Amino acid sequence: MCGLVGMVAKSDVAPEIYDALTVLQHRGQDAAGIVTCGGGRFSQRKAEGLVRDVFRQDHMQRLKGPIGIGHVRYPTAGSSGIALAQPFYVNSPYGIALAHNGNLTNSEQLTQEIFQDDLRHLNTDSDSEVLLNIFAHELQTLGKLNPCADDIFTAVEAVHRRCRGGYAVVGLLVNYGVFGFRDPSGIRPLVIGTRQTEAGQEYMIASESVALDVLGFTLLDDVAPGEAIFIDEEGELHRRRCAAHASLRPCIFEHVYFARPDSLMDGISIYKTRMRQGEALAKKIRRLRPELDIDVIIPIPDTSRIAAQSMAFELNIKFREGLMKNRYIGRTFIMPGQNQRKKSVRQKLNPVPLEFSGKNVMLVDDSIVRGTTCRQIIEMAREAGAANVYFASAAPPVRYPNVYGIDMPSASELIAHNRSVEEVCELIGADWLVYQDLDDLVHCSLEGNPHVDGFDCSVFNGEYITGDIDQNYLDRVELLRNDEAQHERRVQLQTDGAVVGLYNDA
Repeated sequence: MCGLVGMVAKSDVAPEIYDALTVLQHRGQDAAGIVTCGGGRFSQRKAEGLVRDVFRQDHMQRLKGPIGIGHVRYPTAGSSGIALAQPFYVNSPYGIALAHNGNLTNSEQLTQEIFQDDLRHLNTDSDSEVLLNIFAHELQTLGKLNPCADDIFTAVEAVHRRCRGGYAVVGLLVNYGVFGFRDPSGIRPLVIGTRQTEAGQEYMIASESVALDVLGFTLLDDVAPGEAIFIDEEGELHRRRCAAHASLRPCIFEHVYFARPDSLMDGISIYKTRMRQGEALAKKIRRLRPELDIDVIIPIPDTSRIAAQSMAFELNIKFREGLMKNRYIGRTFIMPGQNQRKKSVRQKLNPVPLEFSGKNVMLVDDSIVRGTTCRQIIEMAREAGAANVYFASAAPPVRYPNVYGIDMPSASELIAHNRSVEEVCELIGADWLVYQDLDDLVHCSLEGNPHVDGFDCSVFNGEYITGDIDQNYLDRVELLRNDEAQHERRVQLQTDGAVVGLYNDA
């Protein structure tokens, strides 16, 4: 899961891309990068770290040009290191920079095709670089000295034919403009906005509408499943549906956790969806536990707050902020490595004893993935004096790996995999555990836009909507992406990056 920005404006775009990336920082904390184009030349800066740490004033002064793209990286496969910071770049044809959010499920096959058939070289094991080279090859086969929008769309059509999985993309062609496209199922989000200035019309592409809002752009539309857009240097917008068979089935975990609540995705308000999640969960709690022996409802900051508030209102139970968050610690879910996740929970949250002492406490979280966070928080609640600790998840049990761009790759590391609710409750140390029902979760999102064809709920039900995932694939993912394998890959990538000097930034 990553954050994307693309912009075509009438003046230097780097400062505004920087601002947009800070708004999308919740989508990735591993690395950040910006590429701009002016006078026929790329300018680039990318490195590991948060946006505020990657870009200094001298970097920004050298990122010149009225068109550009930006990226914040979340290590989907657990691999980190300077070699994997985006955007990626190839100089043929034309000069193309590209940033990607998601995961290609047939990247192994594509890697072989790129080497054996397309005769192109890959510098990393990133599927984002695979996608860039597929697009570049298909554009090059057209043999055009000066590509137009139709050529971009023809290349994207070929990308859709060859690539499987969930992906949203922004890219930049030197001297031509910015493009963006979305996978045929619309699994990963992408929106486009517009802004009228004295100098003329400006456009922006982003992963979430909140990035548009902050910079004064008006949301024009979601990029449709299988659609490609191209904004040329003159600021003219071109659009085309480039996939033969497309249907809107976005990732429902965006609504549960990843997206900011003030975003709109596919016409669905994330804020209202999370309110509905809390209401639905409250009705289930009332049905299962009619005595309602709950003194206080406390959210686990931050993504569960809206659902917890809605739940408390529905049940007429006190809502309290009983856990104080250290704002300088990142999101533990997206941190690579189990040891780092464990360490960060205690640094991140601290209880207010008065809200726990002698009370039956209902803790609310957006989901339970590995169980690391909730287990430690339950221990903290008991240490703070709670009489009983109940736990509610606004999402159903996460039982299956994610293959479309979220770091839930190893089934053995998912606490609910092959376990009953009662077994999970015992493992996390709660006195009672309640999960959201999947039908209720889907209804909460669908109510925001009844025209959605469905949702990718694979982490909950094991149904992979691209139809190309079998047990052999999941077994390979398990071997490649468990925490131990991820650690080894991070060490190797960091070592390789230091040896070959991969960076030549602005």
